[in-house]
Amino acid sequence: MHCRIHQVLMFLSLLILSSQIASQPKVIKLTTLNWEPYIGESLPNHGYVFELVEAAFNKSGYTLEVKFLPWARALLMAKRGEVDALFPEYYSSVRDDEFVFSEPFLGGPVGFYKRKDSNIAFSIDPRTNQRAALRALKEYKFGVVRGYLNTDTFDQAEFLYKEDVVDDLTNLKRLFYNRVQLIFIDEFVADYLLTTKLPEMKDQLEFMPPPIEIKHLYLAFSLKVPNFSSKLEAFNKGLEIVKADGTLQHIYARHGFKEVLWYQRQLESTKSVMPE
Repeated sequence: MHCRIHQVLMFLSLLILSSQIASQPKVIKLTTLNWEPYIGESLPNHGYVFELVEAAFNKSGYTLEVKFLPWARALLMAKRGEVDALFPEYYSSVRDDEFVFSEPFLGGPVGFYKRKDSNIAFSIDPRTNQRAALRALKEYKFGVVRGYLNTDTFDQAEFLYKEDVVDDLTNLKRLFYNRVQLIFIDEFVADYLLTTKLPEMKDQLEFMPPPIEIKHLYLAFSLKVPNFSSKLEAFNKGLEIVKADGTLQHIYARHGFKEVLWYQRQLESTKSVMPE
């Protein structure tokens, strides 16, 4: 009799424990960086990219645990499987052995910043022949950020001389002092940094038209994390919902990123001439 009561109590205890576990929120662990105006610890709601990712995961029942780190360290943690995913990331096949990429959401235009007193310009439209356009610039010194993906063509252009630094802010300063002649950067990021951090340099630096690409952003899920596929699916489903119900557009507008929607139309209208 006592044995039977003990078994019943054990069974009830296991039921209670399992229900408690089931009721606990699912947590997704991510690494990211301060990359204003897209995402940043000091931005309202940490910026539109953070809010978008959070909204998408919330739709699938997940809450976020996010670490803001220098990009190279954030990337290393994700590669090791110490977190579920890294964001925001550009897609490149060079990382397919370590990550699986989510469905995309739109970022912004990327290309080169230069000094205004420089006569550097594209002699070939990079949107139609990026490699030839880059080869025509091989006499110049380029600044890049360590660990960043840029474009596959640019990253694989061994004929270019590139110096890497820890962040975009450092690259803008080096450009101003002519330590490099061109830097690869997102146009929105450059404008934000020059306006808020380096206003004394803003009138001396400019984006070199046209943009090389209009980039999409992704979450990169580590292949070393167990059941990464279910977490990837949760984000993709949530992203589909926030796109369909208007949440995405509201997030863009709330953070002053209405330009992203304009670039979406530009991207759709120029697909026939965009490389890759």
